[in-house]
Amino acid sequence: MSPRAASASPAGAGGSNATTRRVRTILNRLRRHFGDLVPPRAADPLDELILTVLSQHTSDVNADRSFAALRSAFPRWDRVVSARTERVADAIRSGGLANSKAPRIQAILQEIRDREGSFDLSVLRRLSDGEARDYLTSLPGVGPKTAAVVLSFALGRDAIPVDTHVHRVARRLGLVPQKASAERAGQLLHDLVPDGLRTPLHVALIRLGREICKAPVPRCRQCPLRDLCPTAPRYL
Repeated sequence: MSPRAASASPAGAGGSNATTRRVRTILNRLRRHFGDLVPPRAADPLDELILTVLSQHTSDVNADRSFAALRSAFPRWDRVVSARTERVADAIRSGGLANSKAPRIQAILQEIRDREGSFDLSVLRRLSDGEARDYLTSLPGVGPKTAAVVLSFALGRDAIPVDTHVHRVARRLGLVPQKASAERAGQLLHDLVPDGLRTPLHVALIRLGREICKAPVPRCRQCPLRDLCPTAPRYL
């Protein structure tokens, strides 16, 4: 990236607030406030993929409970694929939306077995970031956010998953436009955030969103970024 590109906002980003210098300032402050910013978990890529599907529209606690119940009911992935969808849904009921997640999980597993000859995503470790992302998003029902989670958490790649917390905080900070979808925000943040900082920024924004920059009303007086945030004056 050229010096000019590094100091300018990417096309369509959140205006003058969206600069790499500001991203570094935000990350440094959040690191001082929260301490080490490490991914919440690291796992086998396939385990991480299925866990991420289960985590959609529910809490991490419920997702973990749902994943454990799935593996208890079906110790082998081939048994998940061959089982009646209703049985898979019953196993993951604690994670919510079981009737939609169960067939998606079965379709993902079936596609991986068809491609790789087994339930194994180690092929991703040999691919570039872009190739691994394309592979993951070509699987049934796997979107950019899910792919980014697997890249970041399971493969140690430089990615910034945009969940509801990251999406909300990035818009409030002016890093992406207010009307940007989560998918568009992910594209903009990937281009904006310097290499090597995407995963720690993801973790930092997750913690900020959960603990301080809450929906619907943020706790701006407690926020280490209140003097940098264009949204804070509304609440102070």
